[in-house]
Amino acid sequence: MPRAIPAAPRWLGLAGLLPPAGCVAVALALPAFQPAAALVGGLYAAIILSFLGGLWWMDSLERRVGAVAPYVLAVAPSLIAWAALLAWLLGGAPPASSLVALGAAVLVSPLADRAATAAVHDLPGWWALRLTLSAGLGSLTLLLALLAR
Repeated sequence: MPRAIPAAPRWLGLAGLLPPAGCVAVALALPAFQPAAALVGGLYAAIILSFLGGLWWMDSLERRVGAVAPYVLAVAPSLIAWAALLAWLLGGAPPASSLVALGAAVLVSPLADRAATAAVHDLPGWWALRLTLSAGLGSLTLLLALLAR
């Protein structure tokens, strides 16, 4: 029988929603700091996207997958995050557009989990936690996009 996800990863995962929630709170409460809150929130979303891709990469390596597609999928989140931040920081896109791209990528990332990762599918509670974390971070990043000026 598969073991459930231990309490520490569950709570630490949920605590990972505190930084973007803090960014939204700062953007709402202190309008002068909204640009900084948007940037910090966008950077956090980009880091998490890269982290997810790293998980998919390691899962494919661990399963000794020889096909190229899973590794391309694993690299995509980092490239999406990089492109969104680069466009913002070089002035090619407004902050809101970059935040929408980052938030949307986080929201759809569980679809890639279903295709890319095998080891965690048997963990009771994993899918619910994964959906909660992606919905939370994706939604908070989209909310920052709405607040971005």
